[in-house]
Amino acid sequence: MRGAAPVLSGFRARCLLTGLVAGLSYFAPGSVSRASAAGGAEAGITENRDPAFGQHGKVEVVARIASADPSGIVVVGGRLFLTFPRHDGDHGGPGLAEWKDGRLIPFPSEAFSSSGQGEPERHLISPHGMTTDTRGNIWVIDDGKIKGRDIPPGGAKVVGISPETGEIIATVILKDALRPGSHMNDLRVDLTHGEKGTVFITDSSFDGHPALVVADIASGRQRRVLEGTVSVMPDKGYQTVLDGHVLEYDPKNPSFPAGGADGITLSSDSSTVFYAPLASRRLYSLPSAALADFSLSSEKLASMVRDEGEKGAADGLATDPWNRIYTTAADHDGVFRRNPDGRYDLIASDPRIVWPDGIFADHEFVYVVAGQWTRLPRFHQGHDLRRPPFLVVRIPITPP
Repeated sequence: MRGAAPVLSGFRARCLLTGLVAGLSYFAPGSVSRASAAGGAEAGITENRDPAFGQHGKVEVVARIASADPSGIVVVGGRLFLTFPRHDGDHGGPGLAEWKDGRLIPFPSEAFSSSGQGEPERHLISPHGMTTDTRGNIWVIDDGKIKGRDIPPGGAKVVGISPETGEIIATVILKDALRPGSHMNDLRVDLTHGEKGTVFITDSSFDGHPALVVADIASGRQRRVLEGTVSVMPDKGYQTVLDGHVLEYDPKNPSFPAGGADGITLSSDSSTVFYAPLASRRLYSLPSAALADFSLSSEKLASMVRDEGEKGAADGLATDPWNRIYTTAADHDGVFRRNPDGRYDLIASDPRIVWPDGIFADHEFVYVVAGQWTRLPRFHQGHDLRRPPFLVVRIPITPP
């Protein structure tokens, strides 16, 4: 019958079953077997195909969002919060929202999250990265940028919010550390330094001047560091593969999201800051005590930067309670995990994870936003190739 499934002989069926079992055993749950990759691969390879290509790992969709593109993500007490920046296009939805019962609820209020009215320092304009501190409070970096407009005074800021009450617990307006072309991208909050803590921010920059920004929460004191140094700059000749196309970093003719310092995370004990440029496969680190020390010059900090080696093509970074770092891997439609010994696992790969952006890890799951940012009109001669819904997924993890 036309279109009917072919009937397998007993021998061929047994071969197929054997191959499937071998393939399953080749992949340890949640990661690609390191033993196989390191020399024992002949025990798991059964055919002339790459067993790691395609969908891998347990990926669960937890949110399907019609619009706009989500970016930052945190999960607090089982509650999912997302940011929706406006620097690549204004939209009528909330800038910060909780995903609840299948819909977006502006957080902490519609006036603060969604309103374009009033003084810029009193509401969110274009919230991007998001994180939690060790007390469970939410922190948001507002880049203050709406596409086609300048950043208004008071627009770029760090905001701390209690997830329980919705109270604004802190606001740090970025002024001294802000450039006209700044793109305040992501942040981490270290409560072990400073009276009320210290904020570390990546400024990816819209005009080629990336840097790290450090801000003291109590005083609002702030500064830019490492601007123009290798650890915050994109790599010349950087190449990646997205949606089946081989692409090379070209700042004059961009074909995918690229730029300087972007992903950032803290070690589980807050002693080390890890960060990476977007168009780079290198991971860098600094002691948080040094980065929080305003008496150290930028030149001195540059001499203290540690090159942690390759980490893949990452946008977001996140740390779990066991000090393992998770990196989004756009050219694998997936997520890598860096173990404390510096070795990596592929924990998931799925064609639905188109440009994994924001990432958050707790003791049970890694949550990832698939923002489809590589399909924006500015990368495709004005054609919008994004295909809603935009997905938020999670991947189960277990203690080491």
